[in-house]
Amino acid sequence: MEIVPAFPPKPVYRLVIFDFDGTLADTFPWFATVVNPTADRFRFRRAVPEETHFMRGLDARELLEYLAIARWKVPLIARHLRKRAEREKDTFRLFPGAEAIVAALDEAGVKVAVVSSNGEETVRHVLGPGISGRVDQFACGAALFGKARKFARVLAQQGVMPREALCIGDETRDITAARRAGIACGAVSWGYMRRDVLEAARPDHLFDAMEEIPAAVLEPVPPAHAAAAQRMA
Repeated sequence: MEIVPAFPPKPVYRLVIFDFDGTLADTFPWFATVVNPTADRFRFRRAVPEETHFMRGLDARELLEYLAIARWKVPLIARHLRKRAEREKDTFRLFPGAEAIVAALDEAGVKVAVVSSNGEETVRHVLGPGISGRVDQFACGAALFGKARKFARVLAQQGVMPREALCIGDETRDITAARRAGIACGAVSWGYMRRDVLEAARPDHLFDAMEEIPAAVLEPVPPAHAAAAQRMA
């Protein structure tokens, strides 16, 4: 898929921070197969397929409570899942259009970062050299509720003001973290959480297709304005 804007684009945001799982990569099918073995290992409530729709409507804290996961176990479970994901990373696939979107942003001069709870080796492997080479910064291994700190660090290291950045993720915790960091937030409806729950959280942008992202990030410049900008350059 090639993203071709009507006019030469001008970035609305200088930096776009992508989540990985459920945003760029379709990892939910994998997660559905490992959640119950993980439950048995760490002694929390098993999930059944009939509960999937309901659980996709829960935020992270509600899900921990529903599955009876003690907070002290969360880092242990996260570490276990990161290691398993690294071993099984060849089973992950990108959502269609992910590579084209990152390429379009990069070619328009927008900085791209990936902030994820997953491990960097796994993220880079799944993205492949085509996308990874266009990413300005990876900030991986984020704690379940630690993304706001990662966002702040990326902003500082990239020299970008909060108002110049957009976070794109698939969970309400991404929206919450973006607001804590003072940046705009976009939610995608094809990931882990249901669209109605994301919409109720009132993100700045709600995307139903990968192809909708450039319109929010890149503002088309009419030909007359583009010509004037070239003369001034």
